[in-house]
Amino acid sequence: MYVKPKKHLGQHFLKNDEICDRIAHSLTGQGDYKQLLEIGPGTGALTKYLLRSPYQVNVVEVDSESVAYLTIHYKELHGKIIEKDFLTLPLDTVLPGPLAVIGNFPYNISSQILFRVLDYKDQVPELVGMFQKEVAERVASGPGGKEYGILSVLLQAWYDIEYLFTVSEFEFDPPPKVKSGVIRMKRKDNTSLPCDEKKFKQVIKLAFNQRRKTLRNSLRSLSSSPDQLTDEIFNRRPETLSVEEFIGLTNHFFPQ
Repeated sequence: MYVKPKKHLGQHFLKNDEICDRIAHSLTGQGDYKQLLEIGPGTGALTKYLLRSPYQVNVVEVDSESVAYLTIHYKELHGKIIEKDFLTLPLDTVLPGPLAVIGNFPYNISSQILFRVLDYKDQVPELVGMFQKEVAERVASGPGGKEYGILSVLLQAWYDIEYLFTVSEFEFDPPPKVKSGVIRMKRKDNTSLPCDEKKFKQVIKLAFNQRRKTLRNSLRSLSSSPDQLTDEIFNRRPETLSVEEFIGLTNHFFPQ
């Protein structure tokens, strides 16, 4: 049975076994989870290596043709294939308990996957994923680089993130037009942030939506008086601030 990669689903099937094995072995087990959720397994190139791991493997796949292929070729997945869209999956009820998320993620929804994982950050202690290289670099980037942005700050508030390795476009069928990058995210110990979390997001989004401006200009709408904008930090641009400094800014405008 041949499964044709579907462009509208962003499918690019990884065909290099060595890379699949390397991705599977990038899981550290931090958080003492016992189960994995692979997003978008396709025809199981990565799945077969995950099934050799000590974890209980579940997969979520929206493509019915891929689901049929997995059902035929991977008897170990019986009862473990979730034919749904991960972006609408109520993770805590479908798979209760801690789990790691892993996958060669479709490029067209990769940022949305990360935001969804953030919604379940207390359930997901680890993520290993392959993204478009530009997205992987953005997520793992620290302050000071042009890649650093909204997603970087929000994720790094909760996870330690490492860029692991780059994958050539020629390792896929069909080859994408860009290189890919694999990252690992490990959950920090914090259960909350020392600021209002909704306001934290608001400050970050406001700052980066006008990233060429100084914070004095981009955050002016949050100030109740010019005196609130006199600190030296307001001469800076958002890409130079650490997570801790964004938390400080949030408390500056919205003291708890």
